Amino acid sequence: MSIQKIRVHIQRPVPAYPIPPVAKRVFAGKIFDVYQWEQQLFDGTTTLFEKLKRPDTALVVSATTEGKILLCEQEQPGRKPYIGVLGGRVDEGEDPLSAAKRELLEESGYEASDWQLWDAVYPHSKIDWVVYTFIARGCRKVGEQKLDAGEKIALKLATLDEFIDAVLTPDFGDPLLRVKVIEAKADSRARERLRKLLFDT
Repeated sequence: MSIQKIRVHIQRPVPAYPIPPVAKRVFAGKIFDVYQWEQQLFDGTTTLFEKLKRPDTALVVSATTEGKILLCEQEQPGRKPYIGVLGGRVDEGEDPLSAAKRELLEESGYEASDWQLWDAVYPHSKIDWVVYTFIARGCRKVGEQKLDAGEKIALKLATLDEFIDAVLTPDFGDPLLRVKVIEAKADSRARERLRKLLFDT
C-alpha cells in the first residue's frame, strides 16, 4: 500500500467584492443563486446591486506514474465537445481536496499518491465562486470510470509538450490553465519548472 503525500493548505480566497450580509437571495437555482441588495452610490443615491453564487469547482491536473498527463475529450449535453482536465463541482459539505479526489476517481478510475494545491481563484467578480486547481502526482489506474448521465469522457494520455499545446488551443475547456502554462511554451526554463512541478514527487 502506497503512502499518500498531501501538500495542500486550503484557505478559501477572500473575494474583492463579497456579497454583503444584508443581501437577499431572490432566486435559488440548480447551480446558481441570485443575491440582491441596495447599494449607496457616491452621490448619496442608492441602486440595486446583484451577484451570483454557485458551488466551487475543483480541477485536477493529473500526472501518471508513466510520465504522462491525463486529458479528457469531453461531451456534455448542449455543449460543443472539448478537451480539458478532469474535475467538477464541489458538493455541499465537501472540501475542495475531497472533491478533486472524487472527481479524479469517478471520471478516470485513477488515484494519486501526491496532491498539491496549485491555485485558487475567483474567475469572475460578479460570481461568488472559487476554482481550485490541484496537481495530482503518481496517478495510477485502480478502477473504471463512473460517469454521470450528462458526461461522456474519453481519456487521453499526453506528453508534457502535448499538454502545453492542448491548453493553449482556443477550444481548451479550462482556460484558467492557459496563463499558468503559456510561459512554458516559449521558455525552456519555464518548461522545466512545469515538468518538475508535475512529475517530481
